[in-house]
Amino acid sequence: QALVLVLVWIFPTITKGKSARELLEEQGLWEEYRHKYPYNPMAKFDQRFVVANEPMTNDADLSYYGVISIGTPPQSFRVIFDTGSSNLWVPSIYCSSTACMNHDRYNPGKSSTYKYNGSPLDIRYGTGSMTGFLAYDTVTVGGLPVTNQIFGCSTTEAAFMQYMRADGILGLAYPRLSASGATPVFDNMMKEGKFNSVPAFLHSNSQQGSVVTFGGINPNHYYGPITWIPLSNELYWQITVDSVTVNGQVVACNGGCQAIVDTGTSLIVGPQSSISNINSRLGASSQNGDYVVNCNNIGQMPNLVFHIHGQQFTLPASAYVSQYYGCRTGDSLWILGDVFIRQYYSIFNRAQNMVGLAKAR
Repeated sequence: QALVLVLVWIFPTITKGKSARELLEEQGLWEEYRHKYPYNPMAKFDQRFVVANEPMTNDADLSYYGVISIGTPPQSFRVIFDTGSSNLWVPSIYCSSTACMNHDRYNPGKSSTYKYNGSPLDIRYGTGSMTGFLAYDTVTVGGLPVTNQIFGCSTTEAAFMQYMRADGILGLAYPRLSASGATPVFDNMMKEGKFNSVPAFLHSNSQQGSVVTFGGINPNHYYGPITWIPLSNELYWQITVDSVTVNGQVVACNGGCQAIVDTGTSLIVGPQSSISNINSRLGASSQNGDYVVNCNNIGQMPNLVFHIHGQQFTLPASAYVSQYYGCRTGDSLWILGDVFIRQYYSIFNRAQNMVGLAKAR
């Protein structure tokens, strides 16, 4: 029996700060890091790690995060709201990795509601890992407390995370994806009857607030109808894409392909052969691992259209070209990341196991 949607409105504001990639490029370290820690966005969707160790992504462009608190009195942490993973974890005082030392760290001794679990947590990344242990405490998201929530306290973290603005990650995918069998925050929220959907609104302008809205749909963030797309796999937020076209010609996903709607990945990601074909049609050329275009040509570049569930979801060149340092298009599998979600208000509905998409305002 489907859960009844209870409209509990929670608005954690999501901040878009400088990404790890931008910070590394400013310091002239990006080329060194990109070779030392190769970008492997599909690592976290490797089925080999579904039960025990859930791999995650070394995405140096990841930059959207919100603030939650853990403990009594509350200790605040910046976390990425990630629909591509299921664990909540933050750095702990027991972590001496460089990445932990320049982030806020959870101190169990300062929380009266802390409970020890002690089970090990090992979440593998495409180019590293975080390790730690599980604990229980009160987790507050958007002002709403979730008592006795299990979460990870990191004791080691990958080196590249020292450049990321977020302290940790709050996963919003399905529970069987969770490492060490830890119950996700959102599942405990549903058990308490609070809500069962998570719309995400990501804005490309750092001066305007992006939000994750737990338990309700905010009409101020979209216009037109919502297209409801059934999941093809209830593990990630996975859907079927019918095709991808440029100027009416199929350039990828001919006959259909699988895609994951993922707030924790910044780009549109697909198989290398498909991405190369798309970039060729868009007029981009490969330079040092990036696909680059002339910034003066953006206004004349064609739309990239995803055909999903009988509807067309269009990305203009202004959406798929990054202009932080030169002009790049998305690089290397099918993940519909923040480039897509910024254009389409995305609703992740666990009651009906569907993703809803509507044109973002």
